[in-house]
Amino acid sequence: MTLSQLASIKRWLILHPSAHGVELFTWNLVLTSWLMGWVGLPGTLLSGEWAALPLCFVASISPRCYVLARRRLHRSGRLRCDWLTAL
Repeated sequence: MTLSQLASIKRWLILHPSAHGVELFTWNLVLTSWLMGWVGLPGTLLSGEWAALPLCFVASISPRCYVLARRRLHRSGRLRCDWLTAL
């Protein structure tokens, strides 16, 4: 995902906080894990802690996986996702 797509989802969620409070909290957790993945990558490579490398990779792709999962659930009718229009 691009930074503009991440920002547009965040902007939509901030504009609708009362109806989507849990979703905003979840998106903040996803963005936090994404940032931890990218910040932790250089430290992992420099320290040689190779066991943490897969965790950094998974965290760095977490926004994309989250959006794909939400899109799939929305299309199947199991979960409504209003912010998909922001993409």
